[in-house]
Formats: sequence, C-alpha cells, structure tokens
Amino acid sequence: MTLRLVPVADGSPAADLLDGLNDPQRQAASHTEGPLLIIAGAGSGKTRVLTYRIAYLLRQGVHPSHILALTFTNKAAKEMRERIAHLVGDHVARGIIAGTFHSVFARLLRRHAELLGYTSSFTVYDSDDQLAAIKAVMTTLGVSQQAQSPTAIRSRISGAKNAMTSWMEYGRNASNVNERITAQVFEQYEKRLLHANAMDFDDLILNMIALLRNNPDVLASFHERFRYIHVDEYQDTNRAQYLAVQLLAKGHRNICVVGDDAQSIYRWRGAEIQNILDFGRDYPDATTVRLEQNYRSTKTIIKAAESVIKNNTKQLKKELWTDNAAGDKITVLACRDDRDEADQVVRTLKSRLNEHGLTWRDVAILYRTNAQSQPLEDALRRSNTPYHIVSGVSFYKRKEVKDALAYLRVLVNPADAESILRIINEPARGIGNTSLEKLQAFATATNRILYDVLKNAHEVPGLQTRTLVSVRDFVNIFEMYRDAVNELTPASLAQAFLEATGLLDHYRNQKTDDARDRLANIDRILTHISEVQEADDELTLLHYLEQVALISDQDDPELGNNRIALMTVHASKGLEFPLVVIAGMEQGLFPLVKPESSVDEEDEERRLFYVAITRARQHLVISYAGQRMRFGEVGFSRPSKFLAEIDTDCLSASAKVPAAAGRSVSLPPPRPRRPEPPRESYSQIPVETDNRWSVGMRVKHPMFGVGRIIALSGIGSSAKAQVEFANGQRKQLMLAFARLEAL
Repeated sequence: MTLRLVPVADGSPAADLLDGLNDPQRQAASHTEGPLLIIAGAGSGKTRVLTYRIAYLLRQGVHPSHILALTFTNKAAKEMRERIAHLVGDHVARGIIAGTFHSVFARLLRRHAELLGYTSSFTVYDSDDQLAAIKAVMTTLGVSQQAQSPTAIRSRISGAKNAMTSWMEYGRNASNVNERITAQVFEQYEKRLLHANAMDFDDLILNMIALLRNNPDVLASFHERFRYIHVDEYQDTNRAQYLAVQLLAKGHRNICVVGDDAQSIYRWRGAEIQNILDFGRDYPDATTVRLEQNYRSTKTIIKAAESVIKNNTKQLKKELWTDNAAGDKITVLACRDDRDEADQVVRTLKSRLNEHGLTWRDVAILYRTNAQSQPLEDALRRSNTPYHIVSGVSFYKRKEVKDALAYLRVLVNPADAESILRIINEPARGIGNTSLEKLQAFATATNRILYDVLKNAHEVPGLQTRTLVSVRDFVNIFEMYRDAVNELTPASLAQAFLEATGLLDHYRNQKTDDARDRLANIDRILTHISEVQEADDELTLLHYLEQVALISDQDDPELGNNRIALMTVHASKGLEFPLVVIAGMEQGLFPLVKPESSVDEEDEERRLFYVAITRARQHLVISYAGQRMRFGEVGFSRPSKFLAEIDTDCLSASAKVPAAAGRSVSLPPPRPRRPEPPRESYSQIPVETDNRWSVGMRVKHPMFGVGRIIALSGIGSSAKAQVEFANGQRKQLMLAFARLEAL
C-alpha cells in the first residue's frame, strides 16, 4: 500500500515548519543527508529538534517506514510520536518505527527468529525471570546459593553481555573462583534460554547484532528500509547498542545521534561515554551542531552547572547559556546531621513556597542513594507535607527493609507466621517449598503456631536431614537472642541480631551497586532505631516496630497530584522543577566513594551533580550534614568537593561551603547524641571489654576499609573507637559490634 503524504494546510502547527526554531536547532533539523551529531545541552530543546527533524524529512517526501528512531524509554518514544503526529498528522506518524532499543529489536527479531534458532513466539525474560533461571541452573550444577549470590552472578553475566563477551570467552578469562563459577552458570544459562525459546533483555541487542552480521541479505533489507536513523540519548549507549546502530547505519550513513556527554550517568550499567566522544572518529565526514541555549533555567543555575562540569577532562566543547533572568542565588544549608538536614530542608521548602507562590508539585528533593530518603520522609510526615517517591517505593516498603523488620518482628512475636515465611529463606537456606508446605500443614493439623513446629521439626514426617539442619539453624538464631530482648537496648539488640541472621553479610558479599544500596537501606533502619531510642529512653523493640508499622501502613496525604517528588538523581534525568533540593552533598556520599573508585568514576559523579543542578528552573537549594549515622553510630562528614567547584557568584551571601580557594567550613554545633567525656580525655578512658585497642593503632573494618584509631571512649559494652579511614571520613564505632581487625 502506498502512503500519500497530505500537504499541511497553512496556519497549522506544521506550516513554515522550522520558523519557530533558533539557528542551531534549524540547522540540525534541516540537515538530512550524512552523519549528524547534535550535542544538546541540558534544557536546550533536543526532543523538539529531533521531532522537527523527522517531521522535516516527512515534509520532504521521505516515506515514514524509512525512518527509524531509537530511544531509551517508552515515555520518550511516545512523546516523540505524539509531537510528530501534531506536526504532520497521526496517519503519517504511525508509519514511523520509533521505540526503545529493546522493543524495536524484539519486533524485528521475531520476523527472522528462525535464523537464530528460535521461533517467532520467543519469550522475553525480565530480571526476575533471569534470576529464576539462574537459580535453577545453580541448583542443577550443585552451586550453593549461600556461597554464591544468584544476583551477583546475574550482574556479572549481564555485564559480560553488554561488553559483547560470550560465555566461552568469559570462561577463558576467568581469574578467580567467583568468575569460574559464573562461567559455568553462564554456559548453562544460555543453553537453558535457547531450550526455553527465550531471550533476556541483553540478548535482544546481541541477537540483533548476530542476525545482521551473519545474514547479509537481512542486513541489506534493513539498509533498504531504514534510510534515516535517529538515536536519542546517544551518550547512554553501551558497546552492544553502539555496534548494532553502526551495522544498521552502514547502508545510507544517514545517522543522526542526539546527546550530551555532560549527562552521561549510566556507566554502572554499561554505558560508554566514548561512543559519543568518538562519533567524529567513527564518521569523519560528520556534521556537528551544538545546542547551547538553555530554555529551562536561570542564568545563576546555568553558570553554577557550567562551573562544575568544566572540571571534567573528557568532554565535547560546549558552552551552555540562557536568555532567562539571573534569578535567585543558590542556597547552601550547613546542617548538624542528617536529621537536622531533613528538618532544615522542610522548613526551607515551606518558606520558599510561601515566598514564591509555588505548590508542592513544583518541588523535587534529590539524593544520591535511596537510603537517604528515610529521614527526609520522616520529616515530611511530621510536618504533614505531601510527597511521593518517584521511580521507587516508600522506604519502609523496600524488600530489604521489609525483610529486616520481619526478622525483628519474629524475634519479639514468634506467632507472626507471615513474617516467618517471608524471611525463612532470606538469605537462602535451602528450605524448599515442599518442606515449607509440610511444615505449614503439620502446624494446621496439630493446631500449633508455625514457630513451635519449626522448633520441633523432627516431629514432622517426610523432612530430609539437611532440611532439619537448616530449620534448626534458623530457629537457633532467634533462640540465641530471645532473652536479650529484655536485656539489651533496642539499638544494640537489632544490630547484633541482624548481623547473626546473615542478612547483612548476604548483601556485603555480593559487591554490586544494587547490593550496596540494599545494605545501606538496612543500615538506615539500624540508625533510625538508635535515633528513636535517643529520644525515648523507655523505647522497646516491640514499641519501635509498632511505630514503624503505623508509618508504613499510612497512605501518603492525597491532594491530587500536588505532592513533593523525592527521587535519586539518576531517576530525575529528563525531569525539571521550579524548585530543586539536592541533599547530602558530602564527600564519600556525593561523590559516592567506593574502594575501587577511579578518576572516570569521579568524572561520572560530577556529571551526575551537573544533571542534578540542571533539573532546577528558578530555585536551587543544596544541603550537607556534618554527621551521619551509620549502623547506629556517628560518622563525621566533610562537605563535597563539588561544592567548592561552584562559582562563588552563584551562591547566596550566607552559603557555607567547603574549604577551597580561601573558603572555609562553618557548621552549626553538633547535636549531642549521648553524654560522652571531653574529647581530650578519650585516650585516658579504659576500655574494659578488650585492652587490644589503643590510640594510633591501624585497623581494618569490613565495610569502611583501613583506618587509624584516633580516640577511645566508654567502658564495658559501651566502649567506642573513633576511627579515621583512608578516604578522610571519621566513624565512631561500637567495639562490641564493629568487627574491627587490628593491623
């Protein structure tokens, strides 16, 4: 069927199509032949340009089916189609192939699936399906899920696929036991997928490359069809996506990529910034157009963002500017601790909303890690301020948080069968579903609570010896700490008990970003118990769990959609708000410092800060705390080095920023958490629990690494060590629980 392009009537949005664009935008939209790189700064109208370029091609007589547009989100693809339909008509826009890499490639692969050994009805596995398949393979191979984390194995396999590494190559290069076991699972996992006629998300890209490389006739047909290729957010492509695009573009070389190297923030999931940096090398005849005019933010915000990002060495030349007003200076809140930070943020927001006539929906609070949301959520709840979590769930509804709380609930209330079933295999203990069904059936038949049946599992017929051992070990965790419920403080009990469950080690041993995030969330629960305990000397663990249950069961205040948005900076990409708060600007948190951090990772952290700044239209508030609680103990924080990179002209006169170029740190006096002896006398206070420790001693902590004891305090079970670690952070640790190793 031939699609006839209907001329657009004068006076419609598409008449004089390019008249509403600025000069660089018009140049990009009207450049139709040959490679084109559009470097689009934050807020410079990249979606508008991409949309108008496609509409311009259609107005020039290009058939819709010859146009391919690849995005990273369904939302972006939907918005693009709607804008194009508004310009050229819906009947024309429907003929364009526009969607995410995965959705478009899945559609194309189904037409040629037989060439890859699949049928056209193949299943696409999501992350949960992947994990289930990996667990099944591990069971078949006899690989213990306690010794090897299925999630970590899935992460390694996905990383290998994104880097175009086959299971055979991965196995040849395996250098340690974890990688060798992963290689075995990788091989069988791939065979299992093929046998199940299934592809995972990574396979959709890899199989597209295989299809194009191994079938010249298919490649030629795609070249004939896709004569104009567009790629949005090109800085976020990984190696596999990069190669797939290269293969598709070889036919006509009419490839247009849009992106901003300054907003490349997904290195952790395989994105390679070199793809956009090296576009000129890949296509020497490419035309480059820079969109540098920002339509979103004030001059102050743009100047601040530019002053920060210029400190990165690897970047494409670009200078963002705006015709918008100068706007307010940036406010920097210097806070005592994370609780004070949350309170100051809420007070500041309420003041700004009244001052500028804004509503809750005009506000976003951004943070580097999900664990930071808890004190902010609590402060917002206390002030009856409506909010919602974007691209996430409420802190108390996150899986690892619910697991930790379920353990504590069973400790104080063994009759809580639902909590037992939630955590009996978290982490995995090898107590299978069949065994659980037998245990529950026996409890029902004998009218006993499930915990009592677990204590006497030898009475249940049909259970294997290894199951009985696993059940006994599970019960013993609770029995060991049952009497301690009335002897230890809630904070001390929770810390020691959750360590004994193996839940913390389960996440520590995975060594993935996701696992670190989950561990930080459990850390936040332990910190919160300690904070509540400080405010209530009579607090019991049962009372704390009751308070948390009431908080987590409450619905967020409903005022339509008029709520403050809380989210990580990663989740804020592509969004904008009149008023933005960036919380937790401290060294070690933002930039997030890990033991294996590199210069490239610091550059990405700086790009992440750039993204955070440029989410703000008119008003920006940045906060940092002098202290943060970790695992119930005080950790001293230094303001982020990125704060010192902001041009001083952009900051309000009262801003307190870190020492650099003559600036000085000024923090409010810390809020006392517990009465302690004066700092100068720390080293003279005896530590009765253990005399191994002394000021000046080098020690190693399982999470924080190597450091040196700079002070000792407390006696007996309350003995503490203040340790300064290699990254400059100071932590105050309970010696009874810190698991310090003397070096």
